[in-house]
Amino acid sequence: MPHSVLVADNVAVITGGASGIGLAAAFAFARLGMKVCIADVGGERLREAETKLSSVARGGAASVMAAATDVANAESVKQLEAAVRQRFGGTDLLMNNAGIQPGSKMFGPSDNWQRIIAVNLWGVIHGSQIFAPQMIERGRPGLIINTGSKQGITTPPGDPAYNVSKAGVKAFTEALQHELRSTPNCKISAHLFIPGFVFTPLTAQGRTAKPAAAWTPEQTVDFMLQSVEAGDFYILCPDNDVPRKLDERRILWAAGDIIENRPALSRWHPDYAEKFAAFVKGG
Repeated sequence: MPHSVLVADNVAVITGGASGIGLAAAFAFARLGMKVCIADVGGERLREAETKLSSVARGGAASVMAAATDVANAESVKQLEAAVRQRFGGTDLLMNNAGIQPGSKMFGPSDNWQRIIAVNLWGVIHGSQIFAPQMIERGRPGLIINTGSKQGITTPPGDPAYNVSKAGVKAFTEALQHELRSTPNCKISAHLFIPGFVFTPLTAQGRTAKPAAAWTPEQTVDFMLQSVEAGDFYILCPDNDVPRKLDERRILWAAGDIIENRPALSRWHPDYAEKFAAFVKGG
């Protein structure tokens, strides 16, 4: 059975909704008959996405809105929430999906770090803190889906600012779900969406053809919807290269660094290469 929120005439708001996973989710919600608001930084890409969505939405343009929004700015997110309430009456599903990954270095420019954390982490915090009280007050079932990353769990070397931001999303979403389930009469649930390798503008890096290892945004959103319907909190997505079993072994090894007091990020430490390979095979 479909989740009670994923039904016609309910309202979905997706940040980072003009492309990639966000736009694929918007199409999926629109095809279910939901009213959809896509929020993104604005410009022609957002207008084009709105037009495309209107062509598939059951209610046409009347069921779709686009809002130029900077999720790093709390006032901008407040304006988004108010605009959705004015247009559609409120929000039933919030997908805090906006994210950037320009790359970072441990001792790189401070401005770069601040922008990554402002969008990827504060964007999720702003969205949740601003939308959730109104969603709870309505007394209706609702969903908050926050887009995290496997890099926020296993924290591989190479992009520390991104890892920090996504590790924060994990911790925040876990705390959010605990708060929601502990709130009397609250019918809202939070979920941590953890995509695998997905071919999007964020991950393309100049490529025009999807790598064989990657999933499409549509495949990833289909998996997300199935997991939400199953009641999963951790929506750990596979891809064409990494099955769930391998993700589980990598996550267990990362936790083992603490339990066994191994060097930080021992998976990438040359002294532990053989042990990690054996650990993975042993799973």
